[in-house]
Amino acid sequence: MKTLKEELDTRAAAYDFWAQRRRHGPDGHNNRKLWVLACMDERLPVDEALGIHVDTPAGGGDAHCFRNAGGIVTDDAIRSAMLTCHFFGTREIVIVQHTQCGMLSANATELEKMLRDKGIDTDKIPMDPTLPELKLENGAFAKWIGMMDDVDETCMRTIEAFKNHPLIPKDVVISGWVWEVETRRLRAPTRDAEKRVRTDVTSAQFGIQGKQPLRWS
Repeated sequence: MKTLKEELDTRAAAYDFWAQRRRHGPDGHNNRKLWVLACMDERLPVDEALGIHVDTPAGGGDAHCFRNAGGIVTDDAIRSAMLTCHFFGTREIVIVQHTQCGMLSANATELEKMLRDKGIDTDKIPMDPTLPELKLENGAFAKWIGMMDDVDETCMRTIEAFKNHPLIPKDVVISGWVWEVETRRLRAPTRDAEKRVRTDVTSAQFGIQGKQPLRWS
């Protein structure tokens, strides 16, 4: 039987390694060698949905977690995934999107018009003030917003985008999932209407008319 001193020594050493993980490169990977891309919505509890511990200290730290509006592919999502896979030891990517998503609740073209009505020239926006080389072509702003027509379709396309991207290693395991806000249930994305019943997964259910710009349609 260990003495309390031995237990405390082990715990302190484990915490030190946890705190200094990034010094060890791929050998200092998170607990599950996992990167999670998730929507920023507060109704999507990543830990509950995936059965992991993302933000807890030593004994947790299961994954690197990147959240944005919709949990979609963006240049910064690709940048973060590239870093975690090539330099921080990550071997798996999990994408989590969800029903009732705010990215279904408006048409991106209308959102862009609202900004233009406020005097914002969406053809001359610095995408990253520290990287002026990063630009959008004129007329691409509505696509950049990334609104969705269908959560399940978007999730499936997001999976394929990461699988096919040259910066993501081919041997990384990639999967995508939909969290049902209404039922607190995780399921695979599907086109089967019966498996999507009682959930809002399309923009039409939000009363949105017309398709989104071509990014997701």
